[in-house]
Amino acid sequence: MSNASHLAPRFFRIALLLIFLHAVTAMLLEGHAILKSSSPPPGGSIPRSDTQVKLTFNVRVDAARSKLQLVMPDASVVDLPQVQPPSPDTLVSKLTGLEPGAYTIRWQVLAPDGHISRGEIPFTVRNP
Repeated sequence: MSNASHLAPRFFRIALLLIFLHAVTAMLLEGHAILKSSSPPPGGSIPRSDTQVKLTFNVRVDAARSKLQLVMPDASVVDLPQVQPPSPDTLVSKLTGLEPGAYTIRWQVLAPDGHISRGEIPFTVRNP
């Protein structure tokens, strides 16, 4: 048997392994929810107390099993009710009656792969 015929099965196994690893990695990365954009933006400042909260992720999220909370300037926490999102990769809520000060939106979402992602978005309400 030639040297090349010994290398062919080995090359084939290595190629299959690399293809498999690439596919698994792509599935894992695609499934985790990563925040792409938010309104208000992290570290942002809004001029008024009434505004929409909109978080957009890289994958669809299970809105029924996800939650939004608002951390107030005094560190108390208020659950934010969600409104109908424009797309399955978005969570939406409404902020009303906020006094000037520093706030944080705390979010938790369930991604299609079953993993929970969490994060916080600090922002400020300034005097009108």
